[in-house]
Amino acid sequence: MEDQMAHFFSYLQYEKKYSGCTIDAYRSDLLQFKRFIYARKDIPFYNIGASFVREWVVFLMGKRYSPRSVNRKLSSLKSFFRYLCRKKLINLNPIEAIVGVKTNKILPHFIRDKEIKCLVLNSLDEENFENKRDNTILDVFYTTGIRCSELIRLKDEDVDFDMCLLKITGKKNKQRLIPFSTILKDVLKSYQNIRDRAIPTLKKVSFFLRRDGRSLNHSIVYYIVKKKLLNVPYLSKRSPHVLRHTFATSMLNNGANLNAVKELLGHSNLASTEIYTHLTFEELKKIYNQAHPRA
Repeated sequence: MEDQMAHFFSYLQYEKKYSGCTIDAYRSDLLQFKRFIYARKDIPFYNIGASFVREWVVFLMGKRYSPRSVNRKLSSLKSFFRYLCRKKLINLNPIEAIVGVKTNKILPHFIRDKEIKCLVLNSLDEENFENKRDNTILDVFYTTGIRCSELIRLKDEDVDFDMCLLKITGKKNKQRLIPFSTILKDVLKSYQNIRDRAIPTLKKVSFFLRRDGRSLNHSIVYYIVKKKLLNVPYLSKRSPHVLRHTFATSMLNNGANLNAVKELLGHSNLASTEIYTHLTFEELKKIYNQAHPRA
């Protein structure tokens, strides 16, 4: 099974052009399934049946994995077995007929405009390198809606100050251009000046750097955002994706076209963007209930 998994990961990387984070998630899910097989029956992958996969699902639910996590793991397994079918290593996909675990529809967490303005815009005059970097990261997430992985990969040459455009490399290495405001332009230039004074001699491998000149990683960015969002007490989740949700919600609440928001977010289909219309409708209901005398 190890050889087939290695070929599958190469296929995801070089043919499907999946990001390193996505491949790591697939790897984690498949290795977990492999451990489950070996701990019980140590059966060859071509003898695995649907009943055995259902047993794995029951095992995961017993370990208190959320329905969303279980469904993601099932999706990884389905992709792997589809690959094996295409390569004619197995005749039937044992996962194809298995239905995922029922999940409740959860609306994305987002920050209201009033709070985000206080959180981001009132704290951007820091002269300390790390404070300035952290505040700028927060502002970039809120102003552009980019993903954490996209921010980490951002390089100096991807920031066009003359045209006020960011060149973003997204999922499957798809590139898109995101416009930014003159306000963010000043913030980015200010950060860049402080960064170059703090790290004058090292090669700038990324636009956002650590103190020693190395690129940031996901853990560091998550820590930065989580620390900043502690100032928003009603949030039950604090991550870069919350700021991405906030960007999309703010755009739609202020009249942006749904297709335009889809392109800015880098979604491959409109269904991924439509969830934010539910958020804006919830906001309208809240305004109605607060404002109308008979609400």
